[in-house]
Amino acid sequence: MSFSEFTEKDYQMIEQQWQLLRASAEKRCASQSELDVVRRAYEFANAAHRNVRRRSGQPYMLHPLAVAQIVVDDIGLGYKSISAALLHDVVEDTEYTVQDLRQEFGDKIATLVDGLTKIKTVLDTEQKNLADGSQQSLQAENFKRILLTLNDDVRVVLIKLADRLHNCRTIEHMPEHKRDKILSETMFIFIPLAHRLGLYSIKSELENIWLRYKEPEAYEDITARINRNVQDRKQEITDFVAPIEDALTKAGFRFEIKKRVKTPYSVWRKMQTKQVPFDEVYDLYAVRIIFDANPASADTERDQCYHIFSIITGLYRYMPERLRDWVKYPKSNGYEALHCTLLSPSGIWVEVQIRTRRMDDIAEKGIAAHWAYKKEGYLGEGDNEMESWLSRIQAILVNPDVNALELLDIIHNDLTNAEIYVYTPKGDQRSIQKDATALDFAYLIHTEIGHKAIAAKVNQRLVKLSHVLKTGDKVEIITAEDARPQHEWMQFLVTHRARSLVLDYFKNERRQTVEFGRKTLIQKVTALGYKVDEQTLQRVEVAYGVQSREELFYGIGIGSLRLDKLEELLNRSSGSRLSWLRKVLRLEQPQEEKAADTPSYIIGSEEPGAPKFTIASCCNPIPGDPVIGIKGSDGTVTIHKKSCPVAESIAATHGDWVVVPKWLEAADASSFLVRLSLRGIDRVGMLNEISHYLSQVMGVNIRKLTLTAESGVFEGYIDLYVSSRVILEKMIRRLSSINGITQVTRTEI
Repeated sequence: MSFSEFTEKDYQMIEQQWQLLRASAEKRCASQSELDVVRRAYEFANAAHRNVRRRSGQPYMLHPLAVAQIVVDDIGLGYKSISAALLHDVVEDTEYTVQDLRQEFGDKIATLVDGLTKIKTVLDTEQKNLADGSQQSLQAENFKRILLTLNDDVRVVLIKLADRLHNCRTIEHMPEHKRDKILSETMFIFIPLAHRLGLYSIKSELENIWLRYKEPEAYEDITARINRNVQDRKQEITDFVAPIEDALTKAGFRFEIKKRVKTPYSVWRKMQTKQVPFDEVYDLYAVRIIFDANPASADTERDQCYHIFSIITGLYRYMPERLRDWVKYPKSNGYEALHCTLLSPSGIWVEVQIRTRRMDDIAEKGIAAHWAYKKEGYLGEGDNEMESWLSRIQAILVNPDVNALELLDIIHNDLTNAEIYVYTPKGDQRSIQKDATALDFAYLIHTEIGHKAIAAKVNQRLVKLSHVLKTGDKVEIITAEDARPQHEWMQFLVTHRARSLVLDYFKNERRQTVEFGRKTLIQKVTALGYKVDEQTLQRVEVAYGVQSREELFYGIGIGSLRLDKLEELLNRSSGSRLSWLRKVLRLEQPQEEKAADTPSYIIGSEEPGAPKFTIASCCNPIPGDPVIGIKGSDGTVTIHKKSCPVAESIAATHGDWVVVPKWLEAADASSFLVRLSLRGIDRVGMLNEISHYLSQVMGVNIRKLTLTAESGVFEGYIDLYVSSRVILEKMIRRLSSINGITQVTRTEI
C-alpha cells in the first residue's frame, strides 16, 4: 500500500463501483433499512481508506468494493455479509477496532469482520511452537484459522474466498515470489474449498488464473483453440439444442437452456490426466437444462429429472459410462444434477446437465443457496450429505491433538477427493472417499470399530480390511477385542480421517515408531545395494522435504513417507549434475518488499557459499522450464516445475522454504532426463527413422524407447537426455514432421 492524495478521477472510479454494488445490493436487501446499513458500511470504509492506494496505483477502496460485489453477485449473501466485505480490511489496516465496528454496525457484522481480521493476523505465540517444540509453518497456521471459522460462521470463509478471488484477479501487480506463494495457496486450499462449498464459478475462475500464470504457454494455446472451436461449432450446437427445446415444450416443461464451453484449466487438466491432445477432449461442450419443478405433479424433482432424461435420450444416443446421477446420490457439497453425454447429428459428444431451478441455484451459489432453501423449509436430497460433511470437518477442527500441518493435510484431502456411496448393515447410506477401503469405512463409523477391526463382509462376502469399496456396497465390519492398529495399515488406508486416527494411536508409541522407521529405511537402502551413510541419509531428507532425521524416520514408520521411489532417487548422480546446476541456476531475492518470508540472501552462481541444487524427481524440470525452488533443512535447494503438484503442496504449507531460482545459459550444460509420448500410423522403418534422427541428427542419448503397434496404430514413449527446453521443443517439432507421427508430447516420468 501507499499514500497519496486522490484525484477527481479516483473519486469518480470509487463512485462508479459503489453505484454498481448498490444496484446489486438493492436486489438482495429485504428492506430499505438493510440497504442503509450497506450504505453506511461503504461510507465508513471509504473514509477509512481515503488516499490509500494498492500496488497497482488504484484507490484501495476499489478492493473492498470488488469483494463485496463478488459476495452479492457470485455467492448471493445478504446485507450483513456485504457490509462485512466492505469493512473487511478496516481493522487490519486502519486505527479502527472491532469494538468501534460493534458500536457502529452491531455485533454480527463486527464478528464477521473480526473473523476475517483473525485470518490475516499472525500471532507469534501461536506460530512458533508445536506441543513438541518444533517450528510450525506460518501459512499452515493461517489456513487453520480460515478453517476454524467454519465452526463459528461459514460466511467468514465465503467472504475470504471473495477476497482471494479479487486478489488473484489483480495478481499481475505482485512480485514473482509473492505471486507464486499466492497461487500455490490458492490451488492447494482455496480452490478445493470453493469446490466443496459449491462455488463453481469462483473455483473455475481461480483455476484459470492459476493456469494463466503457472503454465502461460498452455493457457494461451488452449484458449485460442477453444475460441476457434467455438466459432466452428456454433451452428452445430444450435442445431443440437433445437429438437430438445421442441420436445420439452411439447411435454409441458417450463425451462431454459444454457450453453457452456469447458474452461481452459479443465481442458488442460484432462489433457494432462488422460494424456490426450486437445482434439481428443470430446466433452468440450455442455448444455444445461434448467426447469421449474412442478409442485402440483405427483412426481418428485428426481422423477421429473428422469422424465427429461428419457425425452432427450429418445432424441440422441447417449454414452452409458458417462451417466452421472447426482440427483439420487448428491455430492457432499449439496450439488444435485443428472449428467449425460449425447452424440449430436454432426458427430460431436455434448454433455447435458439436467437441473431444477433450486438445484441450479445451489450449483451456482453453493452453500449460501443451500441454507436459503433450508431456511424456507425445503430439504433437498443433498441436505444430509452437506450437513454430514460440515459435521465431519468441525469434528476435525476441534480436535486439540491435531496441529496446523496435520489439519491442513487432512482438510486438503477431504476437500479434493471424489466420493462413493456405501451402506451400513441397517441400510443407512454413507458417503466416503473414492477408492476407500473397508478399514476406512470402519473408522468412518467409529474410532474403536476401526482400532479393533480384523476383517469385513462386503455384500455378505468375507474380505480383507484392504478391500476397495465401490458405490452400492453393503459393508459390515468384524471386530475382535484384542485387536489393535497395525503399521501396515498405513500402506492401504486412503481417507485422512482413518489415517489421522491411526496416527494418533501411534503417537503414543512415537519412540518405537521412530525406531521402526529407521530400521525400515536401513533395510530398504541396504537391499538396494547402497551404503547407509550420512550423505545418503541427507539426500533422502532433502527429497522428502523433512527438517530433521527424526521426522524422516517417524514419517517412514507411520507410512506417511513412502519408499516406493527410493531407488530412483538414489540412482541419480549428484557430482557433475550438482556442479553444473550451480552454474545454470541463480537464486534471487526480489528487489522490492524483502519480506521475512522470502530468502534473506542473494546467491550468485559463482560466489562462495552457493547452495547445493538437486532436480526434483517428481517433475524433472529442464533448463527453460518455469521453476520454483524448495530449500531443505541442510540448505540444499530442490528445483521443481512451477506447475508441479508436489511443489504446490510444499509451497502452500511451507512458504518460508520457497526461493526463486533462475536458469542461466551454460556452454557445458549437462543432460536432463525427459519423456516424450508418441502416437501415429505404423509403417515399416518408423522405429529406425525415429532412432536415427534422435541419435545421429540430434546427437541425444536415448535411455529407453518403447513402441507398440496394434491395428496399424502405434503408441509409445522415449526416455532421453536433453540440455534445455529449447532443444526439446526443436526435437518435438522435428519428430512431429516425420511421416506418420500424429502426436508428440512431453509427459511426466
